[in-house]
Amino acid sequence: MHQSPAYLSIWTLLKKDLLLETRQQYTLYGILLYVMSTIFVVYLSMGQPEDKIWNGLFWVVQLFVCINAVAKSFLQEGKGRMLYFYSIVSPQQFVLSKLLFNLLLMLLMSLLSLVVFVVLLGNPLAHFIQFAGVAILGGISLSLVFTFLAAIAAKAQQSSALMAIMGFPLIIPQILLLMKISVTAFSSVVQQGWWQLVFSLIGLDVLVIALSLILFPFLWKD
Repeated sequence: MHQSPAYLSIWTLLKKDLLLETRQQYTLYGILLYVMSTIFVVYLSMGQPEDKIWNGLFWVVQLFVCINAVAKSFLQEGKGRMLYFYSIVSPQQFVLSKLLFNLLLMLLMSLLSLVVFVVLLGNPLAHFIQFAGVAILGGISLSLVFTFLAAIAAKAQQSSALMAIMGFPLIIPQILLLMKISVTAFSSVVQQGWWQLVFSLIGLDVLVIALSLILFPFLWKD
């Protein structure tokens, strides 16, 4: 794989993760069950809440879904397998494949969560498409942050609890930003500076990707 272009190596690693996920379907089904059961418990306890609570609950659920979905991305890779990857691909190619895989996984989880939320907790959204777009962007943002944290936790030979501990101080401002961006989807009122907030979130995503590409090679060597 040293001779092949970088994008082919990344695609090969991504395809490997996709094949493992489809073959080990109990993992994917476990995440899906977690999403649906969590939202169902929220429905049993709160019924159909008002707009602000609906919005806050959606992003809190997304946060915990992301932790459960992304935690295994690096922790499931054994030392022998990591040594093999070390010999055939660069650290940048490896971490990019993980970022892409978890991004696709969270895209699926975000859209599924939105559908289940609307079915069980009602649809208070005035602009469904806009909120769906923000949900996709939020899923991408959460997956990028926790993928990088999962890499650190795996190299520290710790459980996913370390990823959660490190992640919460970093992710709280991002969650607050997502809630502020998505609140406009509940009414027809135009929020000043909305696009600036969106671009700020995209900028944070680019920063996380850049930090992953810069810092992961140092973890890779260990």
